[in-house]
Amino acid sequence: MLSSALITTSALATSAYTTIGEAEVSLAAMLCLIVLLSASEILSASKVWNKNLSHSLNFAIFPLVVTFIAIVLFKLKGFQ
Repeated sequence: MLSSALITTSALATSAYTTIGEAEVSLAAMLCLIVLLSASEILSASKVWNKNLSHSLNFAIFPLVVTFIAIVLFKLKGFQ
């Protein structure tokens, strides 16, 4: 019972990824990165900027930067 539920969930997740496509996921990641970097710059000049906010934004930005680098490398290498 558990294994069939796991297989079904795995198939749905794979199906959702292939339905959305690599280009859309890449675009969404880059847009999120741009928005978070912009928010970081804008908020750093405001009164609400503090150490906790900085760490929170960096916690979200760092994986997106790594993802952006991976996207660029895959595009340069021609993996499609």
